[in-house]
Amino acid sequence: MRTRAFRQCCIVVFAALIAALCMAPESRGQGGEPPYFAIRGAKIVPGSGRTVENSTIIISRGIISAIGADTKIPDEAWIIDGKGLTVYPGLIDSFTDVGLLAPPAAGTPGAPVATDVAPRPPQTQTVARSPEDRPATTPWRNAADEVNLADKRIETWRNGGFTTIVAAPKGGFFPGQAAVLDIAGDRQGDLVVKTPAAIPLNLRPTGGFNSGFPDSLMGVLAYVRQVFLDTDWSIRAQSAYEHNPRVERPHYDRTETTLAPVLAKHVVVLIPANNSVEIRRSLELADRWKVSGVIYGGQMAYEDAAEIAAKKLPVLVNAKWPEAEKDADPEDKPSLRELRFRDRAPSAPAALAKANVKFAFYSGGLTAPKDVLKAVKKSIDAGLPVDAALRALTLSAAEIYGVSDRMGSIEVGKIANLVVTDGDLFEEKTKIKMVFVDGRRFETHEPEKPKDPPKGDISGKWKLTFATPEGPEEATADLNMEKDGTISGTVTGKRGTGSILSGWASGEKFSFVINIPVNGTPIDVTFSGTFDATSLKGSLSVPGFSTDFTGTKPAARSEHAAASAFTAGGAL
Repeated sequence: MRTRAFRQCCIVVFAALIAALCMAPESRGQGGEPPYFAIRGAKIVPGSGRTVENSTIIISRGIISAIGADTKIPDEAWIIDGKGLTVYPGLIDSFTDVGLLAPPAAGTPGAPVATDVAPRPPQTQTVARSPEDRPATTPWRNAADEVNLADKRIETWRNGGFTTIVAAPKGGFFPGQAAVLDIAGDRQGDLVVKTPAAIPLNLRPTGGFNSGFPDSLMGVLAYVRQVFLDTDWSIRAQSAYEHNPRVERPHYDRTETTLAPVLAKHVVVLIPANNSVEIRRSLELADRWKVSGVIYGGQMAYEDAAEIAAKKLPVLVNAKWPEAEKDADPEDKPSLRELRFRDRAPSAPAALAKANVKFAFYSGGLTAPKDVLKAVKKSIDAGLPVDAALRALTLSAAEIYGVSDRMGSIEVGKIANLVVTDGDLFEEKTKIKMVFVDGRRFETHEPEKPKDPPKGDISGKWKLTFATPEGPEEATADLNMEKDGTISGTVTGKRGTGSILSGWASGEKFSFVINIPVNGTPIDVTFSGTFDATSLKGSLSVPGFSTDFTGTKPAARSEHAAASAFTAGGAL
């Protein structure tokens, strides 16, 4: 009896194993789809050549295997009718922290930009006793190791047409290593295309004169140069030791070991530079440090495009164009140079294109992928050719990071990263119908929005106050509302910064959702309620908990206080 039962158990297990193996290839697709697709009769914009009408793309196990009007479609392919659809290469966000959940401490919203202050990471020693005790220096951190599939922004970016991101840790002068990631996969390692892809730098001091060295821009530049000099010495010492092990063994230093490929120019260095002074300084620093430099920021490149072209440095352009601060004091008048900068910044990409400088866009502080496309459209309106704009979101980014042999354009043999739309990518009314990442199909669905127009504008900076099981808390919401009531922005509190995943305003009501880590687990937090010009009130809810919250505009409170003081003065 035992033998018979054992045999039956083995048969059941074996059958289950066979079924699992048979189903394994289908698990790559959405909803059990096969790994073969054919988009038939579509308009194809390859990003590296002329546009083709009424053509077919064949995708085989994640790779583009054929393109052409008369291409034979394999029998096993899932056929997608491409009539009325346009296929573009998957978009690339060339510098972001999407996929890297923010630490509990409050930080600067969005990706690192040229004007960020570099926060100091926790130090195990307060006094430097040797070269290894370096402040704000963690180049061994790697985005490929820290990417978290629970970050809801991955899905948001993918639904917005981005199939690839270049993610980098934040914090410090040497925050860590950037990695090229395709944003689809079942495990962390499924996303990694290339690592390390770059070493980003922050050159802003950590604080005032009492914060320790380096506490000034001059100090930071000297510090970074010294780190590179130490690395160069380490490389030479290690080489000498390998040729003659009888000499004193060099000390291992993980900072220098990590940065050694930088001095060999195997990895590019991202240097922050947004205004003209910073751009010209970055050109000199790349030569002085003897590294393959890439400028990031670049919004004033309209003044320095010729100098950048002469040095042949690529540029990553921050797509969050400068604008007046929300709820700014109306008495605080900007300078003429600031007004000129706001007006001309979107023309920087056109100036770079005209000077034949290789450049790509990155999202910067923008919290919604559609805002990136709107920002690029501003550059198109400012003179950037449409084909150059698409290239800056696809192939040029791939070239800058050394992955253009496998992505960035629609070509046979490249990764099947595709965006399928119902019209021109940069037109506001165009909808993204589906996205392919590594050959996996993802349909996009826009959330239902209320039809009633909003009564007022919820845009601005708000101070939110609410109670939690741990006691009273405050947060700052930086909100932006479109004409149709769509809300985007960020919420920053002691648990970190969360980008708004979806949000709307209708009549006097509003609702938006962010995703933040709570006790190490990412969860959705929903804010909903009513609003007027100066206040918010409603409920904050997470799974298993709900509480009331209120919101006020600091500027509104100041105006109210001033008015009260004026009234009191008049009474006196």
